[in-house]
Amino acid sequence: MARSDELGQPRTVRLPAGEIAYRERGDGPPVVFVHGLLVNADLWRAVVPTVADAGFRCLAPDWPLGSHELAMAPDADLTPPGLARLIAAFLDELDLSDVTLVANDTGGALVQILMASRPDRVGRVLLASCDALERFFPPAFRFLPLMARLPGSGWLLAQSLRPRAFHRLPITYGWLTHRPIPAEVMDSYLQPARRSAGVRRDVRRFLRAVHPRHTLAASESFGAFDRPVLLAWGQDDRLFPMSLAERVAALLPDARVVPVAGARTFVPEDQPDMLAKLVAEFAG
Repeated sequence: MARSDELGQPRTVRLPAGEIAYRERGDGPPVVFVHGLLVNADLWRAVVPTVADAGFRCLAPDWPLGSHELAMAPDADLTPPGLARLIAAFLDELDLSDVTLVANDTGGALVQILMASRPDRVGRVLLASCDALERFFPPAFRFLPLMARLPGSGWLLAQSLRPRAFHRLPITYGWLTHRPIPAEVMDSYLQPARRSAGVRRDVRRFLRAVHPRHTLAASESFGAFDRPVLLAWGQDDRLFPMSLAERVAALLPDARVVPVAGARTFVPEDQPDMLAKLVAEFAG
């Protein structure tokens, strides 16, 4: 797997839905990272080293969201609730407890569903600019679930992102970061779907099931989630406004919002040092 060595040692774990590849670095209380759509563990490449050096066991999986190398089983449940159960199964299989979950973008929606359905192994949650409530997806990306219903749309999506100039469009990665993502990282994000029909199948199955009803339903249980939640929100986010973070925090018994200056949606790309500091302080 072409993942940054900064993430630590490569490992795999076999779950009922299929095999999950992940990187692990450091020792201590576990911190598990959950990325979003069409990215992988490389999203955390500049965050994990600082958190690991602060005394934590960092686990950064490639979740089956379109940039993973290992396709899931043909009958795997890749709906948002199904992926939340997959995260729970990962924690179960590795026997991780009192886990700090760190999630960004689409991964934040999956963690919110997990908070509502399987919070038993979760100690605290950090949400960094992510889908929530009625914004699953945000307006700029609501065409994707509709597109995913068309035969061949997975191949079309993978091929349409070949020109690097397209990566800065608002409907691709352009509004997610202030600066262009390095070319080698973009290759890590985009090549798996170009190479693998199984990966394209996985992402289509997920996209077809995306709907705000999942995040809205999860929010109805927020009042019962009594663990600490930190919302580290990009101050310049053009997809998820600060008001969304404040509304989510208001529904949770123990939550606070920390604006991250100089960051859009991909806080780990724009402000990795600040995010790593927040994770280490919050997890500690």
